[in-house]
Amino acid sequence: MKQKLLTFFLFLGLIFACKEAPKEAIKNDEKPAERISTKAENVIILDKEFAVKNLDGEEISRKIWLYLPPDYQTSTEKYPVIYMHDGQNLFDDATSFVGEWKVDEILNELHQKTGKGFIVVGIENNGKERLNEYSPFKNEKYGGGNAEAYVTMIVDELKPFIDNNYRTKTDAEHTAIIGSSMGGLVSFYAGLEHPNVFGKVGALSTSFWFSEDIFSFAEERANQPNTKIYFLIGGQEGDTMVPDTQKMEKLLFDKGFPEENIKTKIVEEGKHTESFWSNEFLEVITFLYEI
Repeated sequence: MKQKLLTFFLFLGLIFACKEAPKEAIKNDEKPAERISTKAENVIILDKEFAVKNLDGEEISRKIWLYLPPDYQTSTEKYPVIYMHDGQNLFDDATSFVGEWKVDEILNELHQKTGKGFIVVGIENNGKERLNEYSPFKNEKYGGGNAEAYVTMIVDELKPFIDNNYRTKTDAEHTAIIGSSMGGLVSFYAGLEHPNVFGKVGALSTSFWFSEDIFSFAEERANQPNTKIYFLIGGQEGDTMVPDTQKMEKLLFDKGFPEENIKTKIVEEGKHTESFWSNEFLEVITFLYEI
């Protein structure tokens, strides 16, 4: 009798084991596929990293992506430079948050059609420090306010390194700073704070909502006769984004900012996404650099 019971329980165990096997197979099948790199051959990541001291006094390092024009190795030409934030989202789908900007593909195609070449410096965000580094002023709810340290790193350390090691046009007339969302906010801030460094600003879907202080800051620095600004905003980005951008544009005009130096584009169907900014990127640099 004992032998029969033992055989019966072994049989039940075999049945349950067989039932569990398909579940394990399904679990294995659901592992996410490895994301394939899409960056062009003329995009590299520098060996040297650059650090910003955070609000707690800790040095936070980040990688730098570099796009060079297709003819860089075969020419002696000097090139305009575009500094951009969220570097991991600009060139490579494998590292992007929710899709890349395709900056390398767009500029490679532009070069093929027109012969115009640019150097792009993509500064990676550092995750948890992104909001702090991209905000010039604090927000009661979200904190922030470390943009001065971040922009100082770009101006005092990163730009001199790029200018010393690559063939660049170093003056403000040929230097742009471009970003989206909070990256748009820090680009706008950097352009007005350092007009002798950044003569061109791409402020895309800019988070002017983060602090009202940005408006008083802009009012004090609106006398920028040589700076060019491109504002981009989508109609599907929330209730305040369009009116905030229009408010900033009017403020600058009222304070004497040359109207021909600002372009504001509102795309009614535009959403707060990388694909939106990617689709508009060529038009941004076309206006800024008069291509």
